[in-house]
Amino acid sequence: MSDTLDVVERRPWRPEHGPAPSVQCWPPACRPALYVRSGGRWRYAPIQARQTYEDGAVAYQAAVDLDGDTTVTVGLYSWPQPGLRMAHGAPERPARP
Repeated sequence: MSDTLDVVERRPWRPEHGPAPSVQCWPPACRPALYVRSGGRWRYAPIQARQTYEDGAVAYQAAVDLDGDTTVTVGLYSWPQPGLRMAHGAPERPARP
């Protein structure tokens, strides 16, 4: 049994938090991915965007099935944290049909 804690979501940025983060997005064919720990299991989560804050903090917006019931939600997760692992980086070129 693993002692790794489940992922903790980050609250979305609001104007009272200071300057807006810079945002990097990936098209669906080129997304990197995380493994997100939820309910004691590692779940695959394609990254939709990376947010970099003025203080250097990083958060990833990823689509993940947190309960394993095929309901996919989008969450924002601070990096690093014990409940996240990098699954793979973005491919250098989009996949061709």
